[in-house]
Amino acid sequence: MENSFRPVGRREVTSPAETISAAEQTRAARIGAAFFRHRSWLPIFFLVIVLFAPGTPTPLHWAVGVVLVVIGEAYRMSGVAAAGTETRRRSRAVQRLVTYGVFSWSRNPLYNGNFLIWMGFVVISGVLWFLPVAIVLFAIEYSFIVRYEEGVLESIFGEEYLAYKRRTPRWLPRPSPSVSPEDGYHWGEAWRSEISTFLQYLVLMIAFYVKSRYPRT
Repeated sequence: MENSFRPVGRREVTSPAETISAAEQTRAARIGAAFFRHRSWLPIFFLVIVLFAPGTPTPLHWAVGVVLVVIGEAYRMSGVAAAGTETRRRSRAVQRLVTYGVFSWSRNPLYNGNFLIWMGFVVISGVLWFLPVAIVLFAIEYSFIVRYEEGVLESIFGEEYLAYKRRTPRWLPRPSPSVSPEDGYHWGEAWRSEISTFLQYLVLMIAFYVKSRYPRT
């Protein structure tokens, strides 16, 4: 369920901008940079809770949870296909500004997808008391990470990114028509880049199945 720094853009640039924007220098952005560097650790804490806390998944939990995971991954993959495998890079050398497809609906479609995936696995676990806690944890981590990413993108793309930011919601998707370039989607790359994620889902599904067969008392 790890998400990575994703470019938002389609304009080619020859090199990263030298100027650091004011947004990137804020305290929230600096905290976000720390969260970004260590973002792989929070899911571990999250999974330990839902795997080992008492909770008995029911068929309804599985049905609702799987639907959330599928919708979340479909939304996430649409973003990866549009932005390309650069979404997994940590480099500041963002090469293009993607503003079409799900990136025209919200500025953080990969994180929108991740949110649904997180919530889906919480529901599957049967540890429903953890659902509001998971929402709060997700909100804290990703709110700071997005502040950092937005500062970096503002440093690189300047007014072009600010214009995109003004017309596109940060979180709640607002479906709107957009025109994608001829080579706008790279589904093959997206599938290949998500293989490890699919394997993680499979392992989690098996773990939750075992948990449902041998519930803690």
